[in-house]
Amino acid sequence: MVVSAVSERGDNSPGPTAADVDPLGDPFLRTCFAVPVPPATFLRRRRLVERLDQAPATPLTMVNGCAGAGKTLLVADWAAHLDRPVAWLTAGATDQAPGVFWAYLLEALRACGAHEIRDVGCPAEAGTVDHGLLARLAARLDGRDRPVTVVLDEYDRVTAPEIADQLGFVLHHAGRGMRLVLVTRTEPTLPLHRYRADGTLTEIRDAELAFTPEEAATLLELHGLRLGGDAARALVERTRGWAAGLRLCALAARQSSDPETYLKEFEAGQSTIADFLLAEVLKRQPAPTQDLLLRVSVLDRFCPDLANALAGRRDAEPILAELHRANAFVEHLGHSWYRLHPLFAEILAAHLRVRFPSLETELHRRAAQWLRHTGPLPETLAHGAAAGDWPFTARTLVDDLAIGQFFTGLRSGDLGELFSRMPPETTGPEADLVRAARELADGDTGHALPHLERARRELARAGSGGAAARLGLALLDTLAARMTGCPDRAERAARTAGELLRDLPAELPRKHPELAALLQTHLGAARLWAGRFEDAGTALRAAAAGSDGATALSREDSLILLALIDCLTGWPTRAERRVLAALADAERFSLAEPAGSGLGHLVLAAVALDRDELGEARALLDRATAARLSPWDPVTAAALVIVRARLQLARNEARAALETAESAVPAAVASPWAEAHIALVVSAAHLAEGRPEPAVKVLRDAVGQDAACTVAAARAHLAAGDPGAALDLLDALPAGQRVGPAVTVRALLVRAEATGRQGDHATARRLVTRALLDARNERLRRPFQETGPWLRRLLDTDTFPRLPARPGPRSGNEPEPGHPPALVVDRLSDRELDVLQRLAQMMTTEEIAADLFVSVNTVKTHLKSVYRKLGVNRRNEAVHRARELRLL
Repeated sequence: MVVSAVSERGDNSPGPTAADVDPLGDPFLRTCFAVPVPPATFLRRRRLVERLDQAPATPLTMVNGCAGAGKTLLVADWAAHLDRPVAWLTAGATDQAPGVFWAYLLEALRACGAHEIRDVGCPAEAGTVDHGLLARLAARLDGRDRPVTVVLDEYDRVTAPEIADQLGFVLHHAGRGMRLVLVTRTEPTLPLHRYRADGTLTEIRDAELAFTPEEAATLLELHGLRLGGDAARALVERTRGWAAGLRLCALAARQSSDPETYLKEFEAGQSTIADFLLAEVLKRQPAPTQDLLLRVSVLDRFCPDLANALAGRRDAEPILAELHRANAFVEHLGHSWYRLHPLFAEILAAHLRVRFPSLETELHRRAAQWLRHTGPLPETLAHGAAAGDWPFTARTLVDDLAIGQFFTGLRSGDLGELFSRMPPETTGPEADLVRAARELADGDTGHALPHLERARRELARAGSGGAAARLGLALLDTLAARMTGCPDRAERAARTAGELLRDLPAELPRKHPELAALLQTHLGAARLWAGRFEDAGTALRAAAAGSDGATALSREDSLILLALIDCLTGWPTRAERRVLAALADAERFSLAEPAGSGLGHLVLAAVALDRDELGEARALLDRATAARLSPWDPVTAAALVIVRARLQLARNEARAALETAESAVPAAVASPWAEAHIALVVSAAHLAEGRPEPAVKVLRDAVGQDAACTVAAARAHLAAGDPGAALDLLDALPAGQRVGPAVTVRALLVRAEATGRQGDHATARRLVTRALLDARNERLRRPFQETGPWLRRLLDTDTFPRLPARPGPRSGNEPEPGHPPALVVDRLSDRELDVLQRLAQMMTTEEIAADLFVSVNTVKTHLKSVYRKLGVNRRNEAVHRARELRLL
């Protein structure tokens, strides 16, 4: 039996839960939160309970002992009698990745009534957890009126070293709001010496856990055995007071006609507990029970139905219940699930391999078949792989519509590692789809495409059926089309996927929301490459509508692609907002370095270029190339070429810009916007080197098709001394093109210069005034730098609205601004003011993050925003400027 962790609410209504699934997309195993109920033969030892009662006085308690020392039952019995909330987590029963560990711990806290942590967020990636989430958790716990006791059982099975550091951080900053109890076999990597020196650690170790002769005698009495003092002392000396050994002895002796003699023989004759378990405990069980125990030893956990499936019987339920009641190393996890004592399981599994060498594979196969219909997918796949049944394992993944998990960042690494063991001789369309997915996840289309074609041929030969496999093929086809720049192929594959989704049972797609999100994202990216911005936006907005961890990466990818469309159509501020929203959303789901962050930084670099923030643009370009750029994605590859060449132009490096613009972007078909924007760079480079004729020529094909290219062509005609041709081009701009200020401001400036050259200076001044006003909201400065000396002369002779403020000093090779910057400051948010105040106190970025309980990356984002709004680029300048404006 199990009992739920104590709730603060004092009623029987269910406590709040944050989510139904962990970061891997699996349902939480509720048995991990259950406080085990000691069996009837459990001996409550007052001396240890009194030691545990000291735990509330110290933030950390450690119960450290060997396997079977009675640690878990001791702490469980103590916790059940506490008058304060207890969050129990059997850590060894969960996936050991940091993200999964913290998702389970947060769920345990919520289950015990810690309602204030409801909004701290949850990890979305199995392999990592964001520092900001931990800071928020610590802050919420620190604000509690009553401390919560957190028990981590089987903590020795938590192997990720970063988890210990994260626990130490939360424990330190939670103050008196949390008391942590670790139940472990090994020394944790926490700084125990510091806790000992501070007197903030309660320890119970093997020496204290060991039974005294008096306790051993009482324990044996609970098993119906009476032992004299000398015999009890001898037994304790031989077993060193090991709780499991004493119970094993009691169980075996209870079957003997002369228990005291048997115990003496055991003392004299046995050398290891393993020998005892195999020769006495297992042997004492009826043959059917022995067989059942040997068969379930291949399982981490089991229920009666699963045990029956492995043993080919129907009576496992009463046998398991009796084994649990007899304390025969079968632990009840709750909800009819059991597990063997780990040591007992290891010994049984080894014995199984000796007695029945070929049976283990068959047992894994049976377990996989049973779990396929009722168990979690990861366990099914693990047993299928252990059985070596790779066709079944690949088919299970594909039929479950889980092949998209190769691309969500949740189970990608686990799936890749598991299927890396699949031998090349494994055949079938599902096996080829899995191979293709692994290659595509690594960006290797060269190896993936043959697998896709083989799967396509096999499915065509199979005729009808295989809807899940066909859907998986359509998803991978859509991704491959995106990666190779084939928009038409992406459209066909997405259309096929849509038809298949409608034919499948509704509950299947609902289990895997990432499937539809991935389809829409890849389709949107392919449409973007084709220059179909409106159609691309429709697909990308649909993908961005997801709201859970399974769709987090698709949502972030889609938002950044939408930002790129904004940037390409002249809306830099809107593009910036989308990228920052995507990165913030990724941080909320603890995605340490989101897959699309490289392209996001490229978009931000392009925005910085339009604002003439060249240092910021250079830093963002460097960050983009250092991030997880997708070199196989032609959209990202083209954006990288364009942004790099634009930055070189802005730094008066026209020759380098021309060389960069010649960089090949591999794709099956050319992208109209990529060609147009590269032509813009080439034309501008020719103008910078005083060659207006080739500048006009390179844009000839794009005139009338792309507004930015048309404006640039007008500028080139103007440089060639033909203001009339420039005005004709501007007059012919299509009225229906929805372009933003980054394009329209340039058009106004070209028109103003052309009009001025024709002698209409009043109109020229009005046009410049409009350009300045339109540029102010977007903080555009680069268009004014591109106009040449005529604008400087005009600004020097008339009163105009000032240009938007720019950050800090410029490097020597950057052109001087056309007009001194105005002291204009956008309103700082409350959080930006918090950061600014701590900046004035000379706090480091890390100290600010810890003080505000946010991540270092979040602080850096706020600092960039503060610098931009204040028109500076250094800390001391920000503080000085803020004091001038009386913000401090």
